[in-house]
Amino acid sequence: MCAIAGILGLHAPESTIGAMKATMGRRGPDDFGLFRDEDVTLLHGRLAVIDPDGGRQPMTFEFAGETYTIVYNGELYNTEEIRAELRKLGHSFRGHSDTEVLLQGYARWGRGVLERLNGIYAFAVWEKRKKRLFLARDRIGVKPLFYAEYDGGLLFASEIKTILKYPGFRAAIDVEGAAELLLIGPGRTPGCGVFKGIREIEPGCCALWDGKRLSVRRYWKLTDGPHTESFEETAEHVRWLVEDAIRRQLVSDVPVGCFLSGGLDSSLICAVAARYTDGPLKTFSVDYDRNREFFVPGKFQPNTDSDFLGPMEDFLGAEGRRVVLTADELDEVLEEATEARDLPGMADVDFSLLLLCREIRKDVTVALSGECADEIFGGYPWFRDPQIRARAGFPWSQNLLERRSLMTGKLACMTDAREYVMTRYAKTLLESDIDPGAPPVEKQTKQMVNLNFRWFMQTLLDRKDRMSMHSSLEVRVPFCDHRIAEYLYRVPWEMKDHGGYEKGLLRHAMRGWLPEQILWRKKSPYPKTYDPRYLALMRRRLDTLLEDKHAPIWQLIRSERAFHFSQEEMDWPWYGQLMKTPQTIAYFCQLDHWLRHYDVDILI
Repeated sequence: MCAIAGILGLHAPESTIGAMKATMGRRGPDDFGLFRDEDVTLLHGRLAVIDPDGGRQPMTFEFAGETYTIVYNGELYNTEEIRAELRKLGHSFRGHSDTEVLLQGYARWGRGVLERLNGIYAFAVWEKRKKRLFLARDRIGVKPLFYAEYDGGLLFASEIKTILKYPGFRAAIDVEGAAELLLIGPGRTPGCGVFKGIREIEPGCCALWDGKRLSVRRYWKLTDGPHTESFEETAEHVRWLVEDAIRRQLVSDVPVGCFLSGGLDSSLICAVAARYTDGPLKTFSVDYDRNREFFVPGKFQPNTDSDFLGPMEDFLGAEGRRVVLTADELDEVLEEATEARDLPGMADVDFSLLLLCREIRKDVTVALSGECADEIFGGYPWFRDPQIRARAGFPWSQNLLERRSLMTGKLACMTDAREYVMTRYAKTLLESDIDPGAPPVEKQTKQMVNLNFRWFMQTLLDRKDRMSMHSSLEVRVPFCDHRIAEYLYRVPWEMKDHGGYEKGLLRHAMRGWLPEQILWRKKSPYPKTYDPRYLALMRRRLDTLLEDKHAPIWQLIRSERAFHFSQEEMDWPWYGQLMKTPQTIAYFCQLDHWLRHYDVDILI
């Protein structure tokens, strides 16, 4: 994986290039490349995974009277198929990188190359003669791509921090940005960068810059249609898709490992990966000091992962490594995780992932992870609860009144909280492709899939990308293979919910791959710490903020309500399933640090 950036139609002195380059080092520590053409500057920081010698960027290719130059962040999992197709058309290649295949594919097919890609990517191609730039992002949204139309020109980058280094571009939020932080956060409205003037190319979208404006269009979305296969045929199809996605994503010229929680999704990936790996598979797991002492089973987390790791490691014959984190370690990286994400995030879920990725990177450069199976196969509790399915609003954030109560009087007067949230919710439902004749349960579950795809899943992918790339670790997510998403979207809910189990279809399809106790284990979300010391540390941080009457956070949040949140448990988690009191306080602390670190102008 890599870092990409560009400056078009704007002055780009060496000092600016140096400042932007400095923000790209963690994503691309192995090499830095620069391309200039008139008023176009493209930057590339490389994490070398495939063809270290032949895949240097920016890469240029001449074809049919045009000169194309690419900067690319990602990985293609069907490189050889596309290469073979291009060779039949007369193309030849200097190396074996996917970058060269993607560049020549774009030169041959233009935007049509996107229909052929299986992978995770964000890339930009400059067409010299036509003087235009093409931008694209993968279908699911695994790799990030932000942009800003500024002073008659265009800035783009893998991360927001790079754009903010352009001289004169101020970090600022207006009423909309404040509403995102308090009413939506740590999620984001699709396409919104929170900072004023910064946008994100949405998943499944591409764009064209003609020197004056950026035109964005969608090239992919989930579409409904008939499903004609029997249950057993469907299970066999799912089995093939999952196995093939995992096998493809093991390709690498550097060491590969896997995240392992002991849950269904990561265990399946590890089991398939182990079959196709020479020698013992390297697995990596996280746990928390004192969790056995303080863990209390609940509706969303009935048991701890640690009970299942040993049996799974033994089953795999894996070279397992466990990282045990303390409350103090989580507290210490609050600021670092905020800066890695460029925004307030998911509190200790981010902190622990950052620390875990740091340790993983000591052993491997690439790791496979189990995100997104729940969104595709319907694993979350809100898929299976008829009352929640029928309730309007985002199911992972059912606390709108509490969130609104945090707003300062001025901000609350300028924001209709319910309208802000429900307009976005309704827009997603309206844009969802669903057979109008579908039974109510099918309509509701497909609406839930689209809500999760466009919103909740993006928060998790943001988290995984920023926390991993902060340590120069490439993470691949096999369940994000678009073929799996497309196929499962049309599968009836009664099949997905086979046997009344969450992800029952996936469990049935993958029989034989896992021990029964793992295959049928009840879903448990990403683990968090239950150590009461962590809550004490977060409260100490908040107490320090409360003593500082000029802390920037109090321009957005009422201090007395923040204190109330720190003392009483909300009826609903702040976000998702596990952001309760300690994590909500941590989010407030992240928000204040973010305002300070980025010196954010608050325009309200």
